[in-house]
Amino acid sequence: MGEPLWMTSLDGNTTVFNEDEYIRTFPCVAPKPNNHFKCEASRESTVVIMNHINLVEILMDVNQWSTVFFGIVPRAMTLQVLSTRVAGNYNGAFQMMTAEFQVPSPLVPTRESYYVRYCKQHADGTWAMVDDSLDTLRPNPAPRSCQRRPSGCLIQEMPNGYSKVTWVENVDVDERGVHNLYKQLVNSGNAFGAKRWVATLDRQCERLASSLASNIPTGDKSMLKLAERMVISFCVGVSASTTHTWTTLSGTGADDVRVMIRKSVDDPRRPPGIVLSAATSFWLPVPPKRVFEFLRDENSRNEWDILSNGGIVQEMAHIANGRDTENCLSLLQSVNSSQSNMLILHAQTKQLLL
Repeated sequence: MGEPLWMTSLDGNTTVFNEDEYIRTFPCVAPKPNNHFKCEASRESTVVIMNHINLVEILMDVNQWSTVFFGIVPRAMTLQVLSTRVAGNYNGAFQMMTAEFQVPSPLVPTRESYYVRYCKQHADGTWAMVDDSLDTLRPNPAPRSCQRRPSGCLIQEMPNGYSKVTWVENVDVDERGVHNLYKQLVNSGNAFGAKRWVATLDRQCERLASSLASNIPTGDKSMLKLAERMVISFCVGVSASTTHTWTTLSGTGADDVRVMIRKSVDDPRRPPGIVLSAATSFWLPVPPKRVFEFLRDENSRNEWDILSNGGIVQEMAHIANGRDTENCLSLLQSVNSSQSNMLILHAQTKQLLL
């Protein structure tokens, strides 16, 4: 977790992975599948508002884990429990899993992985959760674009119910399927790296703490829950998951408009039926913060939102969803709309991707 495997950059702001030292230290690590694969490794630390026991519970329960990291993990499953929890906790728990990891865009292929997850509590009370790929051990393995090296996190108990989390992502990956629009994002580590995992965990812990506060009215809690379902549904509907296929409707290159049709069956988040999704990606010559401010401002909504029918949009209710004022929900209504009964639930969060 430290030197000589990780070295501080010259500017002192980032840590750099020493792959040569890694291979010397762990010569048994599986080699890259072919020359098209490259190593992506990153490390990030933060302090989150959740105690260490609850964090371990979330990370070792595949349903809770995929729900907390819904923007990164569209699909996950425990295939086999090899060693169960002991003495009421997950110390020594060992399980075989499969998961997909995503960027919320059909232009970035999801990364599938077949791996084991192991949890261990050290003598000093620190918890470690580690994943390691099993792809090379599968009989007649299908070609994959991602192979996980040992990755995971350390969790240290902090005062007042907080925890310090140090996260490491280490994968060999073939990025040839990534669209040019997203290559810089993927290469920066902000798409799949430790920084995104830590930012997501920090935001989700803050959101959970906010929703559990005793001074929040029941109606607001219901709205927060509805907004969570809405954002999860959005992330599922825009990913390039292998379970659904996107079709190019029109345009070429950066002007692609892609559509996907899927059936909704036994999904508690939506009624049964056919779901049609459409997506496109494009560059804007302005900073991301300016785009975010434009989209979150109800006064400019009539310039881009067809649901406003070009009329004035008013905020009918506002619900905070964390310590940052930019993390919130709004209930909006178009004043000049013929559909005067229609309300728009708007959720916004200031976070690395989702």
